[in-house]
Amino acid sequence: MLEPFIVTTITTNETGISVFTETDFEVHQRGGMFLTDQIASKNFRIRKSDLGYETEFHLSGDPTLIIILKGTLKIELQNGEFKTFSAGNSFIAKDNLPENVLFDNKIHGHKASVIGNEILEAIHIKL
Repeated sequence: MLEPFIVTTITTNETGISVFTETDFEVHQRGGMFLTDQIASKNFRIRKSDLGYETEFHLSGDPTLIIILKGTLKIELQNGEFKTFSAGNSFIAKDNLPENVLFDNKIHGHKASVIGNEILEAIHIKL
């Protein structure tokens, strides 16, 4: 049970291209629970998106933990790689460009789309 929590993360490589990675959060035993250290957050939002909702390619802005409550969200990278997240799944979006690189929606970022036959309900926690 002391294995770390592993969370899929969208980040950028050294050239500013969005990539999927994983973030490990160390776990400590506390009574009958296994907890990470406290993780600071700025705020949270509760989100709903209709069937067929889709974004253009974009960057995450502030790092955000997204927890899917209902429905399925597909996250696609510029290279065509994608992952789907359904109820109970979570991921961190924190892809941003180095200061000297201008955003180009044909090269940078990720896009999101609601797939399947359920609306999306999620919690966004700004880290």
